[in-house]
Amino acid sequence: MRRQELSGFLRTRRARVRPEEVGLPEGSRRRTPGLRREEVAHLAGVSTTWYTWLEQKRPIKVSASVLENLARVLNLDDTERTQLFQLALRQPAAAARAENAAISPLMQRLLDQMEGMAAFIMGPRWDVLAWNLAARAFFFDFASIHPEQRNLVWLVFTNPAMRTLMVDWPTRAQDVLARFRGDYGRHAGNARFVELVERLKTRSPEFALWWPRHDVRPQSEGRKQYRHATTGRMLAEHFTFSMTDNPELRLTIFAPIAEEGSARKFRRLIEAFADGENSRHAG
Repeated sequence: MRRQELSGFLRTRRARVRPEEVGLPEGSRRRTPGLRREEVAHLAGVSTTWYTWLEQKRPIKVSASVLENLARVLNLDDTERTQLFQLALRQPAAAARAENAAISPLMQRLLDQMEGMAAFIMGPRWDVLAWNLAARAFFFDFASIHPEQRNLVWLVFTNPAMRTLMVDWPTRAQDVLARFRGDYGRHAGNARFVELVERLKTRSPEFALWWPRHDVRPQSEGRKQYRHATTGRMLAEHFTFSMTDNPELRLTIFAPIAEEGSARKFRRLIEAFADGENSRHAG
């Protein structure tokens, strides 16, 4: 599975490079876009046979120096270069210990104390493992669904409420997929990752269309627009942090800003959700 992922990654990156970008004539008889295998091999200083075997998923040895040459020829950015090394050499090696990691009471208390911000903790497969009240009010009531569906990628691509919440959903969803792809690369061949991807392919036409592109992006911070069904348009800044004792766990925080009354709307949303919770428990 890891070699298959590497093969697809190389083919899509090769198709993206125009011959003139690497000093080759474009020619008039190219049937497909990008560089030919033999051109990549020549520019990287390896044999055409060796590079062909690499794309054909053969179990051949790969050195770091050759990968550096391939990254140069294919014009990979830093994130794509990391993906190449992860897939070819398993560097850095993926840890498996966080797949079913338990969230400590201390972590949960930390989340609960973030009353004015939506926060949740994800595992390496983007399973949502813990959350606070604000995250339930703003994003999704994670507590209301089966753990197998408590996955951020799954919700983004299959849940209508999440699709409505994210302004410019196609762009945002492709960004989510590209960031998830980096984690998938570190765990290529992991059965639970494969199972999630296969389920998404059958459930979401957009996921099935975009997954073969092999786009990969780094985790990011920034400001995003949302369109909440209750409060309307809102702006929030988002940040993601790796947990010190287990980097495979990530804490993600969404903080509303003052512009367009977003912080005020956010407080009202949380209060209404909390009132609803209290009423249900009282009943």
